[in-house]
Amino acid sequence: MSISRHQLLQAFDGLLQPERFKDYGPNGLQVEGKAEIQRVVSGVTASRALIEAAIAARADAIFVHHGLFWRGQDGRITGWMKQRLQLLLAHDINLFAYHLPLDAHAELGNNAQLGRVLGFAADARFGEQDLGFSAPAVFDDGQALADHVAQALGRAVTLVQPEPDGAQRPIRRVTWCTGGAQGYFESAIAAGADAFITGEISEPQAHLAREMGVSFIAAGHHATERYGAPAVAAHVAAQCGLEHQFIEIDNPA
Repeated sequence: MSISRHQLLQAFDGLLQPERFKDYGPNGLQVEGKAEIQRVVSGVTASRALIEAAIAARADAIFVHHGLFWRGQDGRITGWMKQRLQLLLAHDINLFAYHLPLDAHAELGNNAQLGRVLGFAADARFGEQDLGFSAPAVFDDGQALADHVAQALGRAVTLVQPEPDGAQRPIRRVTWCTGGAQGYFESAIAAGADAFITGEISEPQAHLAREMGVSFIAAGHHATERYGAPAVAAHVAAQCGLEHQFIEIDNPA
């Protein structure tokens, strides 16, 4: 079975509602390919490695979280950008990308799916555009939570605890926002967090964790955002009668 490019775009847009978000780049169809689509490949980032894997998988469309175009970037088509676009255009592959709308979807988005993987049932949202998720939890301290996250994601995490040499604060409310959402830490604290999980940490967050008494866990940008794209693409593919394959491109970040 196949559907038109426009029908697939409508399906993605209808599910993710990109018009609701102020974002850092264009959501939706970023590169136009063939008019009829049978096979969709999903991945986290529109890297050359993913595009090459999608070509090998005979994909008609690629669905990603991190597309090719971002606000403020150099607009010239040279180097790595030229190489990626050349592959997409030569093989007539459509590229669909959704950034914040994919983070935010209540059931299939990156934050919802990370909560599923970690076993948290979100009961509240927080932060700018309600991207952050919050849930009750029971852990003895930040280290116990960090160990749980590391085991669930299969990778080491960075933990900053509020009292590294003393009694630790029990974790009764955990908050999270995937990827590069370290700037949401203060909003998480205001929302009653005992701990905050995201992908990355910057210099200020270590001091805030210690001063505010809230554990901070950086579990990897890619590692926290690898679940939303396949969940959305699989859902839409099943709805539209298309073939779908998630292709993981390893990324230590």
